[in-house]
Amino acid sequence: MEFRKLIVYQKALGLYTELEKEILSKSEMDRALKDQLRSAATSIVLNIAEGSSRFSRADRKNFLVISRGSAFECATIIDIIKSTGSKTFPLIENELMEISKILFKMISNLATKTKS
Repeated sequence: MEFRKLIVYQKALGLYTELEKEILSKSEMDRALKDQLRSAATSIVLNIAEGSSRFSRADRKNFLVISRGSAFECATIIDIIKSTGSKTFPLIENELMEISKILFKMISNLATKTKS
């Protein structure tokens, strides 16, 4: 499976693991937020993998756009958690930012090639 070699996939999978250790395993956190965060973090990884299986650039781009949206959703949920006085998560937030930038570049490259 070629998607496993993608740096963005590896980073997204690592992010999920870090979220699980730092946030999702905490019992004091609101269950609905945990479920939503787990779903969004899973969506990043799954959509990168699924998009890589698509033959058309437009299909691949669409899955990357969804994945990037899920990264933004994770960042927003972390903002909500922090707004309640919980600790900050700078490593996770930096990783989300890096994943988002990589996905944006991949999306831009697919969009540029589609127009040509």
